[in-house]
Amino acid sequence: MSEITKLWWRDGVIYQIYPRSFQDSNGDGVGDLGGILARLDYLVALGVDAVWISPFYPSPMADFGYDVANYCDVDPLFGTLSDFDALAQAIHQRGLKLILDFVPNHTSNQHPWFVESRSSRTNPKRDWYLWRDPAPDGGPPNNWMSHFGGPAWTLDAATGQFYYHAFLAEQPDLNWRNPDVRKAMYAAMRFWLDRGVDGFRMDVLWLLIKDDLFRDNPQSGEPVFNADQPETQAIVRHMRAVLDEYSDRVLIGEIYLPLKSLVRYYGEPEEDPVPHLDGAQLPFNFHLILTAWEAEPIARLIRDYEDALPTGAWPNYVLGNHDQKRLASRIGPEQARVAAVLLLTLRGTPTLYYGDELGMPDARISADQVRDPAERNQPGLGRGRDPERSPMLWENRENAAFTAPGVATWLPLVWDWANFTVETEEADQGTMLKLYRRLLALRRERPELFAGSIEDVQAESGVLSYVRSYKGKRISVMLNLTGEERWMECAAGRVLLSSFLDRENVVAGWIELRRNEAVVIEQYA
Repeated sequence: MSEITKLWWRDGVIYQIYPRSFQDSNGDGVGDLGGILARLDYLVALGVDAVWISPFYPSPMADFGYDVANYCDVDPLFGTLSDFDALAQAIHQRGLKLILDFVPNHTSNQHPWFVESRSSRTNPKRDWYLWRDPAPDGGPPNNWMSHFGGPAWTLDAATGQFYYHAFLAEQPDLNWRNPDVRKAMYAAMRFWLDRGVDGFRMDVLWLLIKDDLFRDNPQSGEPVFNADQPETQAIVRHMRAVLDEYSDRVLIGEIYLPLKSLVRYYGEPEEDPVPHLDGAQLPFNFHLILTAWEAEPIARLIRDYEDALPTGAWPNYVLGNHDQKRLASRIGPEQARVAAVLLLTLRGTPTLYYGDELGMPDARISADQVRDPAERNQPGLGRGRDPERSPMLWENRENAAFTAPGVATWLPLVWDWANFTVETEEADQGTMLKLYRRLLALRRERPELFAGSIEDVQAESGVLSYVRSYKGKRISVMLNLTGEERWMECAAGRVLLSSFLDRENVVAGWIELRRNEAVVIEQYA
C-alpha cells in the first residue's frame, strides 16, 4: 500500500460522541471531557480514525449546548480548557483526529453579543442579529416558522421589535450578512484550530443566510426564503479558506437538502495551490437515513448520489446521529447488522454514532423524563430526540459504568441495557461490536474499500449489491435486506466476511444469502 497517499478525512472513519452521554468522570450523572479521555483506548481498539464531539461550549443548555454563550471556552459541566487541551493531546497521541461541532447559525440569548444587541436599537451590535418591526397587525414580520414549532419570531418588548430564531426563542440567529459577525466567527474557529483541532462539523450550515427582503414563504411551508440561500455558498468558501490556513483540516457541513442542492456545498473548482473544490470537503449526506430501507430505493440513491457529485468531490454516508432514531430501532436489530456492512463498504467517508456499534436501541422515555425542547414544545408529536441520546453502555454493573453507583443518569439507560454493554459483547464472538471491529479492520486493510471505485450497483429480489474496485482487484458486497433466504448469482471468490461472522468460504457462481445476511466477497482474478 506504499503507493497510496491516504487522507484521514477521506479514507478514515469518523465516530460521533454526544459528550453528555459517553462517560461521566466526576459523578454528576452527565458525561464530560474527562470521561471521553478515559475511554479513548476503546475507540482505538474499535478502529475508527477521527472523533467528532458535539458541543461542550458554555451554555444555559436550553438546547443542550447548541445554544452557545461563549464560543471560546468549555462549559464547567464538561470540564475546563485545560481538560480540553489534555483530551486533544491524548487523541493525537493515539493517532486519532479531533473534530469539533461548531454552531455558526445562532447563539444563546445569554451570549454577550445578544445581550448587547437587544439593549437598544442603536447598540453597535444591533445588526449582529435579525431584528424586524412588527407586521401592520402587530404580529410577527413574516410567516417563517421555527424548526421546534411555532413562529420563528419573538417580540422584544423593551425595543419593540421581533428577533428571528430558526429554533428556540433562546437561540437567536446571527446576521451572517454583517462583516463583523463573520470576522468574530472566523476568529472563534481559529481559536480552536490554534489549539490543534483537525476540523469542524458545522451545525445547520444551509440555514446561515436569510432572504434580505424577509419575504413570506409559500403557504406550503417550504422554506424558500430562510434556507439554502445562494449567498450561503460564499460563507462556506470563507470558512474553508480559514481551515486552509492550517494543514490537513476538514470542513463538514450539516445539510438536510435534496442531492442536487446538497452537492453545491462542495463548492467550485480551485487550482491554487493544487486542484480542489473550495467548499466543504464533506457536506453530510443523510439520505441513507431518510430513504426507505429497501434494496431498490437504496441502489437508486447510491447511483443518483454518485452521478450528482462534482468532479473531485468525495462522498460520505451517515446512518445515525443525535437527531435521528437509533439505527437498531429504525430498521430492527437484524437489519442493523446488514446496515453496518453497507455503511463501511460504500465508497466515501462513513460516520458512526456512539453506541450503534453495540446495536443500542432507543431508550424508553416517559413523559416525566423528557429533556429535549423539541418534544417539550410540541408534546405528543414524537419529535423528541432523547431516546437516541441515552448513556453509553460500558460494563455489567450499576449505571452500566457510565457514572458512579447511586448517581442518577441525566437520561435513563435503554431498558435491557445489560444485553448491549461493551463487556457483554466482548465475551461473545458473534456480537455487533465484533462485527464492527472486523469491518473497520477490513476497511483499513483493503484499498478496494477505502479508496476504490464503486460499480455495478444493483437491486434484485430485495438484495442490494455492488462492486468495489481498485487497481484490478475487486470486492463484491451483497446485502439481503429481506427476512427470506435468497440464492444469488455471484462471481467466483472467497467470502471475507459475513454479517453473522460465521463463514469465510469459497463461492463459485452462486451464493445462498441467509435471511438478513450481508457478505463481502473477494473476487478471484
